[in-house]
Amino acid sequence: MNDNNLAIYGTFAVYLVLMLAIGYYAYLRTASSSDYFLGGRSLGPWPAALSAGASDMSGWLLLGLPGYAYGSGLESLWLAGGLLLGTWGNWLITAKRLRTYSIVANDSLTLPEFFANRFRDNSRALQVISAFFILLFFLFYTSSGLVAGGKLFETVFGLDYSTAVIVGTICVVSYTLFGGFLAVSWTDLVQGLLMAAALLIVPIMVMQVDGGWSAMFDSLEQINPELLTITRDNAGESLSLIAIVSLMAWGLGYFGQPHILARFKAARSNEDIPTARRIAVTWSGISMAGAVLVGLAGLVYVNGHMAGDIADGEKIFMVLVNAVFHPVIAGILLAAILAAIMSTADSQLLVSSSALAEDFYKQLFRRDASQKEIVMVGRIAVLALSFVALLLAFNPDSTVLGLVSYAWAGFGAAFGPALLLSLYWPRMNRNGALAGIVVGALTVVVWKQLSGGLFDVYEIVPGIIFATVAIVVVTLSTNEPEAAVIEQHNEMLRKL
Repeated sequence: MNDNNLAIYGTFAVYLVLMLAIGYYAYLRTASSSDYFLGGRSLGPWPAALSAGASDMSGWLLLGLPGYAYGSGLESLWLAGGLLLGTWGNWLITAKRLRTYSIVANDSLTLPEFFANRFRDNSRALQVISAFFILLFFLFYTSSGLVAGGKLFETVFGLDYSTAVIVGTICVVSYTLFGGFLAVSWTDLVQGLLMAAALLIVPIMVMQVDGGWSAMFDSLEQINPELLTITRDNAGESLSLIAIVSLMAWGLGYFGQPHILARFKAARSNEDIPTARRIAVTWSGISMAGAVLVGLAGLVYVNGHMAGDIADGEKIFMVLVNAVFHPVIAGILLAAILAAIMSTADSQLLVSSSALAEDFYKQLFRRDASQKEIVMVGRIAVLALSFVALLLAFNPDSTVLGLVSYAWAGFGAAFGPALLLSLYWPRMNRNGALAGIVVGALTVVVWKQLSGGLFDVYEIVPGIIFATVAIVVVTLSTNEPEAAVIEQHNEMLRKL
């Protein structure tokens, strides 16, 4: 092992020990299912905001988005802009109402439990079906993080891809298993700051190597002037309305992401929400701008300093770090990728395990299960779900962006319309919610298999449209909710 590898290994080891220490401390403060799955609703504005952002962006922020910018240039700003608007809108119109309503609705811990309590669904069909779709789409989402981890350990340490994926999985599971929500949120705070710092430092240093900001754009002009336009693709073809809508529509997915919505429910108070929103939007804007610059600066660097192109554009961040920085600094910056992966995969595993423990196991098998039993089932679920996601991640041809796009659309269409209408429309009933969740999820699954013409639009768009129509039509064509449901909605409004 040479000195460079030794420095990087050492940095990774220190980082992992720090994350495990935070996980162990959180384990000591985890006594109930509320602690394990929602942190006792104790998050202040900084951990709430950065945990939401870090768990949202994942390895996609340091691999997928830079890779997309590397291949498409400023076209990537449509995607980044849509996501930034979605972040702002989600905090603005969802956070406070969801936090308040989840408390009023019998202190609901999970999203499926909230739906069941919001509509007084005694059959629990709404809760179980919601949990099923959470498990389905999170398997793809979690596997995207494991793919990112595999690419990281494969590139940095020269491991075989399959071995690299296994090592990354062990890193994620190790502290999620014990610390639960508090471990996830506190580590997300550290990881979010590290991610943002890395995404600013790397492109700035790479641009300095190549002559600065103006020199980078001059070089891009020489490589391919189409990279500097936002209305044409890199081949010079005008972007279609379908392409622009598909990119911007990523922002619509925020309203249905269970791992992000969990941060709203876990916030310490409604008074913290505006501060958290400003922190979250600022962090997201800085981080996504940095990610786009990594791709652009990376394209200039590769063309000027390396023979030919790189095989996988999603590895451009790692290529730049290894090429430009001292091994110790490189180790810290590469740890930011591990931070991004861990901050999302742990959140996804936790939400999935809560769906299995609270929404399947407790509702279908053990209504009288103790708090200790539910936490133990949740931890077992983390291991089981990690194993299934690991099997999906073993395909080395999987792309982080591709896996994330499918899961993101699934959650956005299945839960986004149902959640927003449940927060703002007192007339909505249980049948409408169930119809919206099923129609939204199935539309994404079916639309994904079709192509050509209108079917090229990102599947989240038809998913949200059809889900919304299904909710409204089914609600208005069935009985109004009982008086207790309306009164519960009014109580939520009084407590805002």
